Amino acid sequence: FSDPFTSRRRANGFMQADTRLEAFSRERIRERSKAPHERQREVCEDYYPCELYAFHHGYPAAYRHYFGRRRTK
Repeated sequence: FSDPFTSRRRANGFMQADTRLEAFSRERIRERSKAPHERQREVCEDYYPCELYAFHHGYPAAYRHYFGRRRTK
């Protein structure tokens, strides 16, 4: 029977650190492939009235309110 708890010195021994290049490339890949709701939230954050609306109703509703429908006039 082994002890299920590890000592403080060996707590992170099972984890491998990313090399700097690998971590950098993964971050760039994540930046290029954002989810649609992340992009919508960023667009809404850049437009102040949309951001204020989002504080009360949430970002999905605010994005639909300001950018969801195409306005012809």
